Amino acid sequence: MAKRRLGRSEIEIAPLVFGGNVFGWTTDEVTSFGLLDAFVDGGFNAIDTADAYSVWVPGHKGGESESVIGNWLAARGGRDRVIIATKTGVPLAPGEGGLAPERIERAVEASLRRLKTDYIDLFQSHIDDATVPLEETLAAYDKLIKAGKIRAVGASNFTAARLGEALDIAERENLPRFASLQPLYNLSDRGPFEDELQQVCMERDVGVICYYGLASGFLTGKYRSEADLEGRARGATVRKYMTERGNAILAALDDVAAQHGTGPAQVALAWLMQRPGVTAPIASATNLTQLQEIMAAGDLTLSAEQIALLDEASKAE
Repeated sequence: MAKRRLGRSEIEIAPLVFGGNVFGWTTDEVTSFGLLDAFVDGGFNAIDTADAYSVWVPGHKGGESESVIGNWLAARGGRDRVIIATKTGVPLAPGEGGLAPERIERAVEASLRRLKTDYIDLFQSHIDDATVPLEETLAAYDKLIKAGKIRAVGASNFTAARLGEALDIAERENLPRFASLQPLYNLSDRGPFEDELQQVCMERDVGVICYYGLASGFLTGKYRSEADLEGRARGATVRKYMTERGNAILAALDDVAAQHGTGPAQVALAWLMQRPGVTAPIASATNLTQLQEIMAAGDLTLSAEQIALLDEASKAE
């Protein structure tokens, strides 16, 4: 499968990233191993996780997803076949959050242990930390890159202004520049990225790996009524999409999917894969059927007319 270069880094990824937030949360280790095997066998290579996955689950401390991935790597080998992206910055416990240099160094060491690897391909600032000068954060990353512990760095949930500032500092001080941005972006959530971030990323050659590519599952078409939300782990998150605009988006997805003989999820991800500036969307799966569906997006090319239909249905209200 054709790979796409991530910003100005040497990292190349297939046009779909597996969202590892489900590992150790809604997907147990045995199932996770099977999903990862199928993903790599399908020609894909990038897996995204974070030290905060899944700290929101009662009894979890964070790092559960990384541990599952690490156990898989130890069991399967072939570390060079995959690109591992992880993140830090979200508080795991009192005093264990943010992007101060000492916190970053502790976080990287902990992630390396859980992932059972001696390097991380892409290490990302999970959330911006305005209490720490960007120079200090980037200098910490520089130290870790020179030590061979991380290959490249990225940002997640940064504003356009802060991303631009970080890039300016990196160039001025000869520090590592963010190779990528991980923003919220999908057919339902277009504004946060398209308003300003898209232009910055395109003008300054920053790769984009957008999260919630399927809007927490809404764009798969499986949530169309209140009854569909009952007993679902992401039911509360999906409810906000069930509006008149949301129904119009699903109708457009159904239309395009019918033309290709495929499902809404593939179309929603294919739309993202063809967006200007996007390197690859992130999407999760909890079973092999779901995984096969999202991987099929890599073989789907939408026409200009189909993209226009989806754009019109998803325009801001």
